[in-house]
Amino acid sequence: MSPSDGAQQQTRTTSHWTLQFDAANIAWLVLDKVGASANSLSRDVMTEFDARLREVAAGGARGLAICSGKTGFIAGADVAEFAQVSTPEEALPFIHEAHAILARLEALPCPTVAVINGYCLGGGLELALACRYRVCVDDAKVTLGLPEVMLGIHPGFGGTVRAVRQLGVSVAMDMMLTGKNLRPDRALMAGLVDRVVPRSDLHEAARQLLMRSPPRRKPALGQRALGWRILRPLVARKIGQQVAKRARREHYPAPYAIVDLWREHGANARTGYKAEAESVARLVCSPTSRNLVRVFFLQERLKRLGEGGARGDDQTPAHVHVVGAGVMGGDIAAWCAVRGCTVTLTDRAPELVQAAVARAESFFAKRSRVPGQAAQYRTRLAPDLSGCGVEGADIIIEAISENIEAKRALFRALEPRLKPGAVLATNTSSLMLETLSQGLAEPGRLVGLHFFNPVSQMPLVEIISGEQTRAETRNAALAFTRAIDKLPLPCRSAPGFLVNRVLMPYLTEAMHLAQEGVPLAEIDRVAEGFGMPIGPIELADTVGLDVCLHVGRILAAAFGRPAPDELAALVEAGNLGRKTGRGLYEWQDGRPRKTLQHEPTAAMQPVPADAEDRLILPMLNEAVAILREGVVAEEDLIDVGVIFGTGFPPFRGGPLHHARQRGIADVVASLQRLEGRHGARFRPDAGWQSLDPVGL
Repeated sequence: MSPSDGAQQQTRTTSHWTLQFDAANIAWLVLDKVGASANSLSRDVMTEFDARLREVAAGGARGLAICSGKTGFIAGADVAEFAQVSTPEEALPFIHEAHAILARLEALPCPTVAVINGYCLGGGLELALACRYRVCVDDAKVTLGLPEVMLGIHPGFGGTVRAVRQLGVSVAMDMMLTGKNLRPDRALMAGLVDRVVPRSDLHEAARQLLMRSPPRRKPALGQRALGWRILRPLVARKIGQQVAKRARREHYPAPYAIVDLWREHGANARTGYKAEAESVARLVCSPTSRNLVRVFFLQERLKRLGEGGARGDDQTPAHVHVVGAGVMGGDIAAWCAVRGCTVTLTDRAPELVQAAVARAESFFAKRSRVPGQAAQYRTRLAPDLSGCGVEGADIIIEAISENIEAKRALFRALEPRLKPGAVLATNTSSLMLETLSQGLAEPGRLVGLHFFNPVSQMPLVEIISGEQTRAETRNAALAFTRAIDKLPLPCRSAPGFLVNRVLMPYLTEAMHLAQEGVPLAEIDRVAEGFGMPIGPIELADTVGLDVCLHVGRILAAAFGRPAPDELAALVEAGNLGRKTGRGLYEWQDGRPRKTLQHEPTAAMQPVPADAEDRLILPMLNEAVAILREGVVAEEDLIDVGVIFGTGFPPFRGGPLHHARQRGIADVVASLQRLEGRHGARFRPDAGWQSLDPVGL
């Protein structure tokens, strides 16, 4: 049954909400936010919601079902509104209002149910938790979660109390601290939802819950016991230790605030809501939250770059042909298969194709959400030793070794076999498209699609346009990147593009510090103290020392800088890093043993006071040069590209944004001091002057 079945007693529509009472006097309240593709809990939406709740109470409803008129339930609070708040005092009134409104929902004398027809996140889930019941559509694509920590805050509409009360300590804290979402089946097991039903049965299931009004689900006794006052300090200490392994309090205060709130208040509504409001009001105005919100909007902008031509889920998946079954090519092929593409994978070495397919099998198993899904993925990926998939492919991705002549020869062989409109793409990490396209009859159909390793974890893809790349080719590459759920970053063809060019001075300076006798683990520790997810030494081993040396030499030749030749001996000995088990570090079970693996040229030295600036400021300097040269068109795109491509700490907002926050004049003066001590590699780029002449 739908909300409109049966005789209607009353229908009331406002700009966002529609309230309807059916023949059984069940109130159906539908949110369809005007002018928005997704529902969010903006101030005007919440104000109208409060008015409708008062009407429900006045009408003596037998029950209330809260539904969505869009494809998802509610995406959360309106992030843009929070971004406009400048002080905690300014934020508090709205938070208190939201608390009062959801308290009114929770206190209604009739049973209430949230009818979750799609994603239910953040403030949307907090609203659902204020209902007595939750019924959810049985769809593996649907997610429920409290991802506020990803924006530098925590649940602020009562979620820090209600989540623990409904789910127990373990599940609630894990959801809030990690921002991870639950699929409907796991949400049912956790007690987050009461029913998971086919979409056609969603409203009837909600109606039955309201009519029968069964007892509310509660967490198991053991979970409730963890919240007892006598145990909370001990449990909170253990949780805090786990948080400390993932993030530093000075970098990301929100997860620590969640633990602190629970330690002090548990699921005590009397004191917990007030403390939650004051805490989230402080966090929403913090530099970390400001920068994370900025990154969120920049990420959304990258998504929109490719949406115009992206195919919908109801269309036939594109045929992708990947040439090169090494780690990158094989993983690109596996990722495309998971995202719905038909994929053929070829290589001159059959054993590489076999290894790539075996690796893909493991990846498919990990990505499977429902029984049979891995087998479905498997059917989309076909080994193609003869390479006959080229003729039918919509996009051909070359992922062979970084050898100019080999790539040119491959492109010349492929071009006559391409069907009209097919895109020819290269996964080159550093080579110029103008060089690679020589000899092609139609160089305009060549575009760069630079994926990063590991493909399954790195969201960014650089979309490289050469001088002759056609606009329609570039647009097709942007659309394809979004269709496979990656973030496209448009770049002009130039040595190293954006990410590798910014990374190389960082990695090279780490080698300088190592040659001076600074222990490798200490160099990594300095970078991690700044906020990098891993230090430059571990990163070099992870990327591969052969790759670092190759790209470093290309950039050194292009810009007249020293190459990282300290790596040459290790590469020649076959010690390439993680993939060979030994590089700068020794690796075991995918983890580095942080002991020195090469002989230093000097006795061990303490970490110099300027080590952080030596590692980080060259990245900022290179980002300014890239902006000045127009390799990437805008500051914001450089910032978001470096964040998602290098791991530059999101809480700092990107390299150029960080430079502005630190002060352009201070950055330039610091580079000049480093130049005086260590040489021309620290010379400030001319672009600083045009970036902010007032600040100099």
